[in-house]
Amino acid sequence: MNEEIKLYRNAKKTRSLLLYAISISILLAIALLYGIGIFDGIFKIKLSIASGAILLIMLVLTFKMLVNVKDKSPLIQIDSNGFSGRTTPVSKAFGRIEWADVTGLQLQKVGGDTLVVVTIDNTAKYDGRVSKFLWKMAYDEQTSKLNIMYSASEIDIDANRLYDLFVSHSKK
Repeated sequence: MNEEIKLYRNAKKTRSLLLYAISISILLAIALLYGIGIFDGIFKIKLSIASGAILLIMLVLTFKMLVNVKDKSPLIQIDSNGFSGRTTPVSKAFGRIEWADVTGLQLQKVGGDTLVVVTIDNTAKYDGRVSKFLWKMAYDEQTSKLNIMYSASEIDIDANRLYDLFVSHSKK
């Protein structure tokens, strides 16, 4: 039995995330304007640099999310041989992962999101798939394993149900 599960974007969750990102961007823009002295005529360099840098990152991420809103392809695909996901930059970059390489699954709270963390032992097989920056984000030097995170923040199910799907398919 090769049951394949495809999880698609939830428009309501995506809209909510976009509104949240736009709200934060507006607050950062106000902080930037305050930092450059628009309101009081006093230039605050640290505030200007910090708010400007974070605002730039937020705008890039928001723009990327807007571009991907019309994409109707599944964000996570799971079958008896492996899985792939596009819910985080790291999971998107690594692509398809085989169940044979998975040594652990867990739920982890990161910021305001709960993520499914998949631990992979066969790191040599996945070396070269991603940039050095993304590799460093996923690679745990203490255990010499990769930890790839998958988010349920844009799909139709919550993190606990996503975790249950990963666990049930990893045992097949």
